[in-house]
Amino acid sequence: PFALLAAVMAWAANVTDGLTPAFRWQDLLGILVCMVSARSAAMAFNRLADRDIDALNPRTQSRHLPTGVLNTRHVAMFTGVCSLFFVAGTLFFLPRNPLPLCFSVPVLLFLFGYSYAKRFTILSHFWLGAALMAAPVAAWVAIRAELAWPPVVLGTAVMLWVAGFDIIYACQDIRFDARMRLCSIPARCGASGALR
Repeated sequence: PFALLAAVMAWAANVTDGLTPAFRWQDLLGILVCMVSARSAAMAFNRLADRDIDALNPRTQSRHLPTGVLNTRHVAMFTGVCSLFFVAGTLFFLPRNPLPLCFSVPVLLFLFGYSYAKRFTILSHFWLGAALMAAPVAAWVAIRAELAWPPVVLGTAVMLWVAGFDIIYACQDIRFDARMRLCSIPARCGASGALR
């Protein structure tokens, strides 16, 4: 919803600035393909990266990879296909705007990087938030080929909201994270400190 909200804001800004086109179905289709495929690729990659940790955590050991309902090869193939769809989705913005294609692989690498962040920084909650912040910022850039304050403000709100609920969510795993030496604000500060 935040990518689509930023897209509506960008189309409205195009009208205000007298830029054409104000709206293109091609852009809407590109945004939809990119956001669905990027999210699917990132979530599948996260399950791959965490499969060994998930198998040890009582809360997550019933997930599909630890239980063998899905195998790693299929999830890796799904991640790869979704990644290819994401890159292909950026082609909808050509030839008018090459920026989405140029940034497609770095964006995927950033999204995938979150899966390892909890192994080395307590700021992993904010990394996840920044990954979702990318959606409205990228939608704006895809339509307007520029960066501006409206999507950055919206994206910052998304980042803080996501980081906040991820901190609350991580309170379930305080003991497990501490035992596994995983970095999280609740494991470092305790539940009351994290909630503060």
